[in-house]
Amino acid sequence: MLLTVLNAAASVNFEQLLSRLIDWGVDAGKSIIGAIIIYVVGRFIIKQINSLLNKLWNKRKLEISVRTFLGSLINLLLNLVLLFAIISKLGVETTSLAALLASAGVAIGMALSGNLSNFAGGLIILIFKPFKVGDFIDAPNGTSGIVKEIQIFHTIITLLDNRTVFIPNGTLSSSAITNYSRQDMRRAEWTFGVEYGEDYERVKEVLERIIAADTRILKNPAHFIGLSSLSASSVDIKVRAWTKVEDYWDVYFDLNKTVYATFNKEGIGFPFPQLTVHQAKN
Repeated sequence: MLLTVLNAAASVNFEQLLSRLIDWGVDAGKSIIGAIIIYVVGRFIIKQINSLLNKLWNKRKLEISVRTFLGSLINLLLNLVLLFAIISKLGVETTSLAALLASAGVAIGMALSGNLSNFAGGLIILIFKPFKVGDFIDAPNGTSGIVKEIQIFHTIITLLDNRTVFIPNGTLSSSAITNYSRQDMRRAEWTFGVEYGEDYERVKEVLERIIAADTRILKNPAHFIGLSSLSASSVDIKVRAWTKVEDYWDVYFDLNKTVYATFNKEGIGFPFPQLTVHQAKN
């Protein structure tokens, strides 16, 4: 009799446990499916918002540096909102989570102090505009390249050999930056050495012809040709000329090539190191 009662009680408890497990599974399944739906719909909405913002920025002709910065910031904030919505749907108390994050805020802030300075550096770059997207700059540590994006924490620079470098905004905002694209013109400078005994006026006249023939060299400001120094093995002639920024390197290398060919054609000798030895008489 007692055994029968125990078996009946165990059967009832098992049925209750199974019923509770089923109810919990159904509720959990609903929450998980709801979270998945929120994620899919949320990602679609975020994509649409980003697309709408891009159209708005194109219509307003917003500077691309500001667009990349604001785009990455807004995208981060929207994803955080989506994350909180998913967590809330899964049954986690967002108020408790917010309190936990607030209590850990000091520690997180100290751990992310570098990123906070990078965020502030990005704002400084956007406000004071030492450079913008598309500019060719010299950055710290000898990094030279074209600015591709200014994000909330980093600036992306493409080097001349097509490598991509991510430089923290905090470093860029607190360091000396050389911006080659800020001005419309840039001055090129050459030093050409000729042999001692060459007629300086004749060499200058040949250089004048070469410069006059290159239409990329600007007439105003005027170019300069002068005798720079009398070196140990050469007479050095300095040439300075102005070009548009986009023509600088082409003009620089082409003029070297033209001077070399023209001097050889005109019989103007290039120097080479010489050593004169005087033999003492016994």
